[in-house]
Amino acid sequence: MTATAPRLLVLHVADWAVRAQGRAERIPDGQAVALVAKGLVVACTPAARHEGVREGMRQREAQGRCPGLRVLREDPAVAVRAFEPVLAALEQALPGWHALRPGTAAIRARGPARYYGNERAAARTVLGIVAEAGADAARVGIAAGLFAAELASRVGREQSRIVPDDETTAFLAPLPVAALGDPELASLLPRLGIRTLGEFARLEEADVVARFGPAGARLHALARGRDPRPATPRIPPRDIDAVVDFEPAAERVDEVAFGVRAACDDFVRALLAERLVCTALRIELLSDRGEGDERVWLHPRSFSAAEVVDRVRWQLQATETLRAGVVRVRVSPEAVDPVHVHEGGLWGLGPDERVHSALSRVQGMVGHRGVLTPRLAGGRRPADRQQLVPWGDRAVVARPRTDPWPGALPDPPPTTVYEVPRPLRVEDARGRPVTVDERGAVSAAPAVLVAQSGTRRELTAWAGPWPLEERWWDPQTARSAHRLQAVDATGCAWLLVLDAEGWWAEGRYD
Repeated sequence: MTATAPRLLVLHVADWAVRAQGRAERIPDGQAVALVAKGLVVACTPAARHEGVREGMRQREAQGRCPGLRVLREDPAVAVRAFEPVLAALEQALPGWHALRPGTAAIRARGPARYYGNERAAARTVLGIVAEAGADAARVGIAAGLFAAELASRVGREQSRIVPDDETTAFLAPLPVAALGDPELASLLPRLGIRTLGEFARLEEADVVARFGPAGARLHALARGRDPRPATPRIPPRDIDAVVDFEPAAERVDEVAFGVRAACDDFVRALLAERLVCTALRIELLSDRGEGDERVWLHPRSFSAAEVVDRVRWQLQATETLRAGVVRVRVSPEAVDPVHVHEGGLWGLGPDERVHSALSRVQGMVGHRGVLTPRLAGGRRPADRQQLVPWGDRAVVARPRTDPWPGALPDPPPTTVYEVPRPLRVEDARGRPVTVDERGAVSAAPAVLVAQSGTRRELTAWAGPWPLEERWWDPQTARSAHRLQAVDATGCAWLLVLDAEGWWAEGRYD
């Protein structure tokens, strides 16, 4: 075991994510706070746990147990940014840290132990560094293997726990199978009578592979104390920002764009020197009156120097917060990728490269939103399932298609969706208007479609109606309607909608 499991030191700061977001929101320490994602509690403070709030609990139940609970939407970026100064302080004294997640990091224990005299002295030093960096409630665990070391930093009340190599299996044995971090296995094993890691480790490896597959075999090895994963040292990021100061302040957009051109060239070259390309960048503008404007721009591939200059120009043209001359422009990488991920083929990108070049030139002449491309999104109505994105921007879908959309029509959608629904009349065989009551019952079978021009289309088949109730809690945007599908005598199918204003044709199935 000791030959394959390196001895690691793991630092864990309890409740880091919720503490970081609470401080960002200026919430006093000691208040009951919970982070919520998709309606479930993902983290909470000790004050919230004291009131009965637990991770995995529904938001409504958590608020019922703790009426004074402050609920925040989970934002992982806040925790990452807040943990960066702590990592920087640790790396100044002990280089070679591996960030596991915000609030948790690991390092090989051998170097710090030899430098400070022993493992316990190294643990005390680490705790002192993070305390000076503002991270309280920190613990340190040292054991053979990343799995055991991380559990040592979390289990018990000691600030530092050191598990000798020959005691790793005994340390893991009484812990519950939920410590493996696999919810499905943690639910299944207790039903089979296996409740602790020791009981799971005593199973034959061949039986575990036959029953749970390779994933189960990996967790079985962790339960036995066999974890060969190393703590790979991270490479501290180098600040690569383009900052341009204007003295006197620049009043015109073209003046600012010309002034930042050289800095943008240096910005892209500096990233390439690190074998990186920028896929998302942040542009900050500052005026001589102290007004600021900040925006993050995304790219489907990676930014060139000319495209960075274009984003500066477009942001200046679109901003409404700057009412004076610009004195500073800062361009910083928000997200980067290794350069090899975006390398072109041996003969370039072919037609895609020419299309991108041509549309980018058109966009430079007509403006950022002058060239739009459609992206599929989620929604209940066909018109909602299309989102227009400026050319060159990465699509950020506000309504994901994978989310459930109760009331949405099943596939296939209409092949033609009218940007403005077309008004018409739907009549029965006697020429009377067809209506739908509150229970969804049709007054009579639809027989004829009558357009505004007077054109009549005989119907041969129809289906529905399907009710649509949207945003009932907001009187300004609420919508109640009924939808039908109908086929006319020519074989053309229609999507018809009846709302408070009458009948409409929303689309056509060609």
